[in-house]
Amino acid sequence: MMGAIGREVSAMTERAMKIIRFGLTERVEHFLLLLSFTILAITGLVQKFPEAGLSLGLIRLLGGIENTRSIHHISAIVLILLSIFHIFYVGYKIYVLKRPLSMLPGLKDVTDAIGLLKYNIGLSRQRPLMDRYNFGEKIEYWAVVWGTLVMAVSGYMLWNPVLTTRILPGEFIPAAKMAHGYEAILAVLSILIWHVWHVHVKHFNKSMFTGAIDLEEMEEDHALELEKIEEGVWPPPLPPARERWRRAVLYLPLAGLLAILMLITTYYYFTERTAITTLPPAPVEEAYAPAAPPGLPTATPAPELAQEIPKRILWRQIEPMPVQSHLVDEARADCQACHGPYAYIDPGPLDHAEYANDGCTECHAVAKEVSQR
Repeated sequence: MMGAIGREVSAMTERAMKIIRFGLTERVEHFLLLLSFTILAITGLVQKFPEAGLSLGLIRLLGGIENTRSIHHISAIVLILLSIFHIFYVGYKIYVLKRPLSMLPGLKDVTDAIGLLKYNIGLSRQRPLMDRYNFGEKIEYWAVVWGTLVMAVSGYMLWNPVLTTRILPGEFIPAAKMAHGYEAILAVLSILIWHVWHVHVKHFNKSMFTGAIDLEEMEEDHALELEKIEEGVWPPPLPPARERWRRAVLYLPLAGLLAILMLITTYYYFTERTAITTLPPAPVEEAYAPAAPPGLPTATPAPELAQEIPKRILWRQIEPMPVQSHLVDEARADCQACHGPYAYIDPGPLDHAEYANDGCTECHAVAKEVSQR
């Protein structure tokens, strides 16, 4: 009896064993990806849907639209730097350490997907044995690669539209905006539906945080890899130290040079300030409207559309129109609204731009005479 209990306890202990799946580098990569993606999603979607109540609240919480854009840009830089590191880190593992291309999709992934579908709907009693990365994880990985590529390229173009149009036609800018926005929605939905279900709901896979995975999860999702571990053929042995050194001497200088070129390009593109920033709205003043005759409804005056014209784009002085005699009463005390240099009704010269309303009648005697009656 004790022997049976002991064997049962031993079996339970064995099933509770954890297998090391990810190292520290992969876990740090995943954490930075999680952090940058979350911030990019929040700060990006509130800009795509700025009129939504939730968006307005988040933009205020983040300190305004300019702060929101700055946070979005900083997170984008983190994602770009992380992508550059990932490219050369994967290259190092493949070329120097001779690790297999376990993330490449193949025919077995198609048969595994069909086999799992049959198993889930009851047409098969045997769950397919899947390798280190199953077909679902490969789909998600390459979706991240594709999405990051689309978001990075379109983000570069939107960050510096003037610089972009020196190389590409202007039509690429609205196309990039559309691609950037819809790819962001697709990425968020993919994470919320696909990733959350498989990693957090179906069973909480903590391997990307702890580095280890339970034996039970290995049997369900990576049974073929578990068999290789038990047979002692996985992970594959490293090449001899001399061969690794020889490969590293060839790989590291070339990878370093390419990484420096990518970083310089990224720095140049992100510091070339050609994008249009948010400008404060120009002051809008009410144009003068004559009083309506008795018995008729009073019309609401239209707003003045050209109160502020930058002085640097004016190439000639605007000649003042003849002064019209009218009462300077309370309704028409704002002389600059109708007769300022940039107004449409009898505009004055440019050197009158800084004049105050109460000083106009000091020079314009007709208006002064009329006002004293």
